[in-house]
Amino acid sequence: MDSPISSSAYLAAPRFRCFDPLSSATSPNHSPRSYFTSSRNGSMENLSYSEPKIVTGDAGYVLEDVPHFTDYIPDLPTYPNPLQDNPAYSVVKQYFVNVDDAVAQKIVVEKDSPRGTHFRRAGPCQKVYFEPEEVYACIVTCGGLCPGLNTVIREIVCGLYHMYGVHKVLGIEGGYRGFYARNTIPLTPKVVNDIHKRGGTILGTSRGGHDTSKIVDSIQDRGINQVYIIGGDGTQKGASVIFEEIRRRGLKVAVAGIPKTIDNDIPVIDKSFGFDTAVEEAQRAISAGHIESESFENGIGLVKLMGRYSGFIAMYATLASRDVDCCLIPESPFYLEGPGGLFEYIEKRLKENGHMVIVIAEGAGQELVSESLCTTDRQDASGNKLLQDVGLCISQRIKDHFKRKKMVINLKYIDPTYMIRAVPSNASDNVYCTLLAHSVIHGAMAGYTGFIVGPVNGRHAYIPFHRVLEEKQNKVVITDRMWARLLSSTNQPSFMDQKHVIEEDKEKERQTHSVNGKSHLGATTAKPRDTKNREEPPTPLANGTNRIEATIAMQRD
Repeated sequence: MDSPISSSAYLAAPRFRCFDPLSSATSPNHSPRSYFTSSRNGSMENLSYSEPKIVTGDAGYVLEDVPHFTDYIPDLPTYPNPLQDNPAYSVVKQYFVNVDDAVAQKIVVEKDSPRGTHFRRAGPCQKVYFEPEEVYACIVTCGGLCPGLNTVIREIVCGLYHMYGVHKVLGIEGGYRGFYARNTIPLTPKVVNDIHKRGGTILGTSRGGHDTSKIVDSIQDRGINQVYIIGGDGTQKGASVIFEEIRRRGLKVAVAGIPKTIDNDIPVIDKSFGFDTAVEEAQRAISAGHIESESFENGIGLVKLMGRYSGFIAMYATLASRDVDCCLIPESPFYLEGPGGLFEYIEKRLKENGHMVIVIAEGAGQELVSESLCTTDRQDASGNKLLQDVGLCISQRIKDHFKRKKMVINLKYIDPTYMIRAVPSNASDNVYCTLLAHSVIHGAMAGYTGFIVGPVNGRHAYIPFHRVLEEKQNKVVITDRMWARLLSSTNQPSFMDQKHVIEEDKEKERQTHSVNGKSHLGATTAKPRDTKNREEPPTPLANGTNRIEATIAMQRD
């Protein structure tokens, strides 16, 4: 049966067709993107991206497809997928994904909503564009460490070997610069057999070192035709540039990315590998902070967790722990002094419980670090802004505050950042890494290129590089129910800047007045609070939450 998708190109095909050279339709409304490529000295210059492949259909259906060899190399031969003769797959009812299978980006819709954006479903195709003996694959890891790196490496090697009969896999040492400046490691199932039990990456890693011309020259000279790149958003930017240069040269080389970020801030995909392990390991630090705090009079355990721009680890670790009294993340601004501030809340909790635990993400409260220590203009080799240790800063500010108040406290600061990054992945992440590795192999063997792989609403999909790079980083939405659940768990206030509180009060006062000067919320006009002299936090409602928390809790997911 023909696909219901319609476009300017003909899309009818047999059920198990992997790719139709005639289906490389693009929307005329999409102009080429401008990104980066490296110049002779390795710096980044503007590069016009190839046009995205947009296929439209009935009822507002949009497929953001990924590039394929046949987009720029004509008359390529295809071969039967070896999986159809693989004993391990003999029990599978349907070996191959349907060419028209797509994964919806949005699954919560209204009755009359358009079908919306979709991505190509990941999985094995009936036809492949490589014979096993011609494949020469390489794997490179870039950026910071993350639990699961070795598992992904292992499963790519073993998947290529056992599923497709590929025996030539090369490990690139030391990140991108390893393509032209470091040694390489031949990878076999025997070499990688036990590496998933270790943290870090057996290939080594680094930041920066991206020189597109040198990298692609190395790929071409070595005869490599499948490149698997494991790294975060900066790494995937580099991967997209490598793909564009390979495409410009007309090489039959598949470039595929496996997104890696312990902060879980990669857009589009549900989550990144290593995140579950990080949340689990963070429990140890929080538990230590809790034990320390309750063992001393007015004990405070301050635990700093990862989260440069996104507070997912801090939020989920807090929810899982139930021992945390306050969670501070980059997405939710807070202030220290004055009514409703952090110091007031700490004093309140110490008087009530005698101890408290604070979890802070590394990117939270950077504006509170003294200007003399500020490094807003400094970046690491990956282009990330260098952050001050907000945990140390807040610790000292807390000590100074209570010293002035002549109140004895015992504060213990715990920073487990590098301990968490370096551990092996847990069982959940090991399974997830296996699925990512297998999905990316299937895509490369089927001739797809210029994509990353990841779950979208629980289904693995191939997502074009440009789609991930154009999106903003995934961040905690402090107006959804998950953040409201955290506030309910910790009973902390929603630290809003005093200026915002004053503005909110004025707006509320205006809204409560009707034309005749009387409040439409009550019989009398609401009395404005004295923001300079008030000593109490926002008035609680009947259920114990303040007005800000109640507003957040009512927001939709």
